[in-house]
Amino acid sequence: MTAQRAPRLILASASPARKAIFEKAGIDFEVVVSEVDERAAVETYVETAGPLSPADEALMLARTKAEDVASGNEARNALVLGCDSVFELDGTAYGKPYEVEVAVQRWQQMRGDTGTLHTGHWLVDTTQASKQAAASSLDQIFGVFTGRTLAADGELPAAAETVSSDITFGMPTDEQIRAYAESGEGLNCAGAFTLEGRAAEHIEKVEGDRESIIGVSTAALGRMLERLGHDITEFQTS
Repeated sequence: MTAQRAPRLILASASPARKAIFEKAGIDFEVVVSEVDERAAVETYVETAGPLSPADEALMLARTKAEDVASGNEARNALVLGCDSVFELDGTAYGKPYEVEVAVQRWQQMRGDTGTLHTGHWLVDTTQASKQAAASSLDQIFGVFTGRTLAADGELPAAAETVSSDITFGMPTDEQIRAYAESGEGLNCAGAFTLEGRAAEHIEKVEGDRESIIGVSTAALGRMLERLGHDITEFQTS
């Protein structure tokens, strides 16, 4: 009997760091970038359903990205993984700074302190979509800015996991902080830093899953695949 071929695995992210993690792990995957506006997603959710904790915000955004891509034709008969990271410091959630001055302010707050990086993972299985199921409530909420709907295919089976890790920062000078911010490295990263880049010299300790801090946890992916009836080895090249 011929072994059943594993479905395609789609990464709903343009992140080079996430791609690098998958490539290093030998995972066979495709990239289809989500069109979700993260700021609009959070604002819409809060207006509709109330405040989110930083960890819940990361998972909500991961789900929104995964469902956005999963609802497109390019994701038919595939598993779609959405990820998002939110940095928490003293109970406040911080996303991407985007601007140099914002990154400088973030680093001045973070130095000498410990924060938590929450990375949400949401894995959608479009191979088992039920045409009889109602569209998900979250899709209805986010349809305004995704421009897509799951109503045609119904509720999609999914598995989810949030991985949280603690990062303790050193005491960089104001000059070092500005030099790092102006390098642009952390402007598109939650917390205004990248663990694998130049910020490493200003990080004293990491407790948790280093991959999840960079952007995606292959250990979490393996657990989610198992819950959906798959094994991560099905998606790894020899």
